[in-house]
Amino acid sequence: MANAASTIFKKKKNILFELWMKNQLQSETLREDLMSNEDLREQSKEFLDVLVENLTDENLSDSSASFLDPVIEIVSGLAIRRARQGFSPRETGLFVIGLKEALITILSEEIKDGRKLFEETVKLNRLMDNLSIISFETFIKGREEVILRQTDEITEISTPVISVWEGILALPIIGILDSQRTQVVMENLLQQIVATNSSIAILDISGVPAVDSLVAQHLLKTIRATRLMGAECIISGIRPEIAQTIVHLGIDLSGIVTKASMASALSYAFSKTNLTVKRINTDTAKISV
Repeated sequence: MANAASTIFKKKKNILFELWMKNQLQSETLREDLMSNEDLREQSKEFLDVLVENLTDENLSDSSASFLDPVIEIVSGLAIRRARQGFSPRETGLFVIGLKEALITILSEEIKDGRKLFEETVKLNRLMDNLSIISFETFIKGREEVILRQTDEITEISTPVISVWEGILALPIIGILDSQRTQVVMENLLQQIVATNSSIAILDISGVPAVDSLVAQHLLKTIRATRLMGAECIISGIRPEIAQTIVHLGIDLSGIVTKASMASALSYAFSKTNLTVKRINTDTAKISV
């Protein structure tokens, strides 16, 4: 019978499903830490049902046929879900390849004519390889979305604006300061200046590994924005190597208060707001107006 593969798969769907599941549960790539066996069965059945339902002699010969759109849609969805669950690209690709192996096994059992089996296997390989590529490409996109979301979350966490005293804010910057992060820093700082009615903001760069001309420009942008809000900006954490780099690059920080440490910056901020720190007998600090 010519082009009978799709008919075979529909008739043998249950046997095909159990064979595929058996292979998956015995595979070294089984990730029970990421997905339960019940969820794996449900996901596998969903994929197989859609594939068998939409598979015809026509689209088995032409993997670009529009009839396969539902199959491509579900493969893409499964790849996205697996990317978010923490599966690797290899594990996601083997999910589709495992089904191909099961399909070929069923064909070998049902088609006895060698030439016919070869023709059907070639067409099946072309179809399933195309679906594997689609799953891989979609997986990469899903992983990129996860990374971008995590990067945004880390950026938010790593740029906290701290109210150290009434009218005084501190923003410790840790890591590289790029354009995107500068925007986050600026927005968070300006919002807190308005919310707390602060007049002084301390930018501590002791956690910045290196300062080049680009990082300096980002700092200057933040300082200018802070001044436009009516607050004075102090840069603390100027290490000797950073000071040398700034001088070497010819970066003009004149008119900007810079301090070697956060403690020095706080002392300056207290004096600007008419606060004094006095040591008492118990060796604790007392702040008084």
